[in-house]
Amino acid sequence: MIGSNIYKLRKKRGLTLSELAERANISKSYLSNIERNLNQNPSIQVIKKIAGVLDVELNELLYQHPELDEPNADISEQELIELVNELKVSGIDKKEYKTLIEFIKWQNKTMGVKNN
Repeated sequence: MIGSNIYKLRKKRGLTLSELAERANISKSYLSNIERNLNQNPSIQVIKKIAGVLDVELNELLYQHPELDEPNADISEQELIELVNELKVSGIDKKEYKTLIEFIKWQNKTMGVKNN
């Protein structure tokens, strides 16, 4: 739950994983592990640092907050830029983006997933 709350608040504040990690003075991989609940017991000092950067009280990270859930939230411009950068690093050519998107649409259609 802590990881999910951190992720939701980070997104709400418009921060990337790298930005939050740098501002909280913790490693990006450690923060990623917390957000993905791979590390479910971070120290109170780390949680305080994160809460400080996110400008929330400590209890905001410790308790579930349904109002933070945004099931149909659009992808942010920054997330889109990060996605494109990941595609570039992976070696996918611009021309292949369309093919990749068409494949995903086809896969979603065959699996019964609705496109938004």
